[in-house]
Amino acid sequence: MEAHVQLQTAHQPYVSAMSPSSSSSSSSSSCSASVFPPSFSPIWTEPHDETGVLNRQQHYMAENGEASSTAGSANEIEWLRFIDITANGGMKWKDVEEQFDRLALTRHGVEPAIKSSDFGLCIGMQQSPEFANELLRTLRRRMDRNFDMTKCELYGYWCLMTDPRFDSRIRIYFDLCDKNMDGRVTEKDIKQIITLSASTNKLSLTHEEAEDYAALVMKLLDTENRSYLEFPQFRTLFNVMSLSKSSFSTNHFSIRLSRLHHNFDPTEEPRSKTEILFRSYWRRAWIVLLWLIICSALFAWKFTQYRHRAAFQVMGYCLSTAKGAAETLKFNMALILLPVCRNTITWLRKNRSINSIIPFNDNINFHKMIAGGIVVGVILHGGSHLACDFPRISDSDRMVFRQTIAARFGYHQPSYCEILATKEVATGIAMVVLMAIAFSLATKWPRRQSPSLPKSVRNITGYNAFWYSHHLFIPVYALLILHSMFLFLTNKATEKTTWMYIAVPVVLYAGERVFRAIRSGFYEVEILKASIYPGKVLSLKLQKPEGFRYLSGMYIFIQCPQISPFEWHPFSLTSGPEDDYLSVHIRTAGDWSYQIYSLFQEATLSGVDGYPKVHIDGPYGAASQDHVKYDIVVLIGLGIGATPFVSILKDVVNAAKKPHCDHSGCRECSSRKAPLKAYLYWVTREQSSFDWFRDIMKEVSISNQKQSLVEMHNFLTCVYPEGDARSVLISTIQALHHAKNGTDFLSRTPVRTHFGRPDWFDIFSKLARGHKEERIGVFYCGPSSAAKELERMCTRLSTKTSTRFVFHKENY
Repeated sequence: MEAHVQLQTAHQPYVSAMSPSSSSSSSSSSCSASVFPPSFSPIWTEPHDETGVLNRQQHYMAENGEASSTAGSANEIEWLRFIDITANGGMKWKDVEEQFDRLALTRHGVEPAIKSSDFGLCIGMQQSPEFANELLRTLRRRMDRNFDMTKCELYGYWCLMTDPRFDSRIRIYFDLCDKNMDGRVTEKDIKQIITLSASTNKLSLTHEEAEDYAALVMKLLDTENRSYLEFPQFRTLFNVMSLSKSSFSTNHFSIRLSRLHHNFDPTEEPRSKTEILFRSYWRRAWIVLLWLIICSALFAWKFTQYRHRAAFQVMGYCLSTAKGAAETLKFNMALILLPVCRNTITWLRKNRSINSIIPFNDNINFHKMIAGGIVVGVILHGGSHLACDFPRISDSDRMVFRQTIAARFGYHQPSYCEILATKEVATGIAMVVLMAIAFSLATKWPRRQSPSLPKSVRNITGYNAFWYSHHLFIPVYALLILHSMFLFLTNKATEKTTWMYIAVPVVLYAGERVFRAIRSGFYEVEILKASIYPGKVLSLKLQKPEGFRYLSGMYIFIQCPQISPFEWHPFSLTSGPEDDYLSVHIRTAGDWSYQIYSLFQEATLSGVDGYPKVHIDGPYGAASQDHVKYDIVVLIGLGIGATPFVSILKDVVNAAKKPHCDHSGCRECSSRKAPLKAYLYWVTREQSSFDWFRDIMKEVSISNQKQSLVEMHNFLTCVYPEGDARSVLISTIQALHHAKNGTDFLSRTPVRTHFGRPDWFDIFSKLARGHKEERIGVFYCGPSSAAKELERMCTRLSTKTSTRFVFHKENY
């Protein structure tokens, strides 16, 4: 033990600085001599052998009379990590060595070395160079010489930073705080390391706040009022942090993400994946199957009909294919309007029987699928005519032409160009051109102005281009009617059936647009308050129109005439159904949202009376509205994606306050059901995002104290995961501040903030263990990439446990 103390407290570098002239052929044993005390006899093999590292460390502890605690080292490594070697795919020495070899500078007769500034890049701290540089100065015992670093020196630092002994790593952190290297850490030292940690984790922290938090740490540890801490007192800080973290698990606003054993209860009867997939997708499946059957039947009907007509002798199967595709086009051109009749869908959602068999949440996906069917139909219909039918008409045998279809062309056999000049073909080509424009601008990349597109293309794409080009459907339907009136091969009115297909959908959709225009005129709402938040987020508090009723999870469309009298954009309501106002949160993500943000920002800062006028239309149903179907709901929002769930949290808490609602017994006692338990997981990358819903979270937290119906969990991804040396002091302050004031110092609410990205497997596993044999609704709003991961997780856990997770995603 004496050698160990000498190694860690002597005022020399942790590893003897090797001169630049050290031979590049130095063996692993020569590296060891500079890393460990002379009393230690090395037994390892190669520097890149991770197993050798562990053997070497355990042997060193044995040599110095220390007990090797293998059982506790894994947990302790998670508490204070300078390098993440515990996670799957964590950094290993060979990774560090490969990075060193890529960066090393080799000169004649000199051992390869890297610049000191590349130290962070080698150990995986390339995103936090300031912290890495400070750590290197600590390991070098505050030597200011900026000399190069050899592989042996780097390997020695690697061994120290990955030492399984907790005290050894605490010693490094203590020296990181001890700027004078005198074995004493003052309040000023703690303040400096707090500021460094905050800067490293992109946290907003004033000097006054840093002073307060440093004073909080000193008040806890400096029990003798000496104005400094020595190592034993500093070591106590980590014990306090461990106890404080454990206390969070008892708070119903947070969840302790303990590492669960990934073995599920053998007494639970697992379900087959086929059963889970069937239960999850049967509503989508029967709708798609019915659509395919109808399209196939219509195609086969017309194909067979024209197979037996005289024109078949001229054009053959090309004619049958074109006519079969034309019949499916009539059907799909009518059907594509129904999924975007939002008022009708919202009304149908209210019927539980219809809502239970039709997947209204997938209306936009179904709209896109029908659009794909139209594209296929256009290719078959137009392609068969242009590439096959028309050439065969112009080039057919004159005798066959006269005996079959000559009467339809005035007994004149037209050339190919003459056919293209007819009304039938001209209207068809015009339709195809307009639909191609609308379809192209509605696809993912142009609509979102993907950076992969050329700049010249991006200038004419985006949401506005999508919105206006989609209104080309008006001339398209007019051309469709004209196109159907002029047919080459028939004059029978009974065969000109296009109007029969589209009449009802067009009237229904047109009626909806007229109804929306009239209703929005009545809903010119007064703006009660406009708030500007960090991250360019605008919050609008609107007067609730008389008779405006909605359910939590619904959304409205907003129009600002000052920007455009035609553009309407959807936003989730963040107010609860019981509130006497409406509220929305708008984050700038395009031209329109940036313009409305700028208008209200100017009005707010200038202090002028009155705000820009806005109109609203709605409410409309969304996937989140289905939360009433479940007793337990999990709400997952990424960034601004938390908006649809705020009103649900309010609804859950408010429903529990009603005297006629007895959540311990019969659920039918309430006229409108609400979940018995709600879990919110909000993932955001910036600390300033917490400002968006701070007041709402405080309100829900206060209301929830007695009922304990809601658990809210914030995840801040800009902060390094708990246990990382770059965030360990932030975790400590967080625990102390919560213990003293009952609030999280990052979010400034009672909701604790977790660091890094959520471990969804651990979270869902805990939910499955806590709610066996139950059905949990999982509602998600955010990027599609994470949605796929969460949907797979729901399917996996539903097959492995007795809990069934049902996934829902917001689609606007």
